[in-house]
Amino acid sequence: MKRLITGIVTLTTLAVGFWGCNDLSRTTYSGSDYVMFSDTLSMYPVQDSEKWFEIPVVATNICDYDRSFGVEVDDKASNAIEKKQYVVESNTVTIKAGERVAKFRMKGVYENIGKTDSLSVTFNLLPKDENIWDLYGTRTRVQMQKACPFELSTFEGYCLLTSSFFNAYMTDTEHRLLQAERDKTEDNTIILHDFFYKNYDLKIKYDPSDPLKPFVEFDDQIIGSTAEAFGTIYGNGKLMCTQPVAYDSYYNVCQKFVFLYSTIYVVGKGTVGTYVNILEWISDEEAEQYKKEEGL
Repeated sequence: MKRLITGIVTLTTLAVGFWGCNDLSRTTYSGSDYVMFSDTLSMYPVQDSEKWFEIPVVATNICDYDRSFGVEVDDKASNAIEKKQYVVESNTVTIKAGERVAKFRMKGVYENIGKTDSLSVTFNLLPKDENIWDLYGTRTRVQMQKACPFELSTFEGYCLLTSSFFNAYMTDTEHRLLQAERDKTEDNTIILHDFFYKNYDLKIKYDPSDPLKPFVEFDDQIIGSTAEAFGTIYGNGKLMCTQPVAYDSYYNVCQKFVFLYSTIYVVGKGTVGTYVNILEWISDEEAEQYKKEEGL
């Protein structure tokens, strides 16, 4: 899963109320009239084929007449196909009289974007030469990624766990077949039964509030015993698991996986290490086949 990163150029000078196109009264800005996209790069999570994605076009001055500008696609700098994977509402954008901002609108075609596609389209604004501010230019790039609607049921049932913890302390293990069950007491929470060791579960909570930040989190939990992990008892004998502050754990609905960081520690003895865990949900049929192959 590509990390969802949005680079935004913040035009702070546009937020303080500039005037000055036609000798309007209350002039606080008397510079050139520049027009540009407010963002040079933005991320668009396509969740359906109906919702418009808006890219502000801004001007440094307010005028007492409408200003219209063309918008063209830079095909050489784009890999998304217009009218197949996205559509634009209009090839022009108009800043109305007395205003400084207009919205250029596009929308993705959800059905024609693959689960693993990484698509982008670059637009070029076409103002007059004297309206171009070299500092910001006239281009913007929109990155599109399919964002399947969140359903907790996607993460119920069987999943395969692969972990770097196995390489260190469970060297005979390549994968673990887990059963994931919805927690009936906490919203958007899944119980992963027998995560590393039998009878020790791990509960993780999904945050579906922002499709650009599909994070999962968990509280400190007992993940096993030191006797089973290391062959002897350390501290209180409990192998603990916590979420490391330096890394974000995240999920992908379309591809049905969770990328989970975990730090293992023993109270009073210190940290064992930080490990990467990948959980991939599979069908019941795939799970039965896996059991046969592994003799489970």
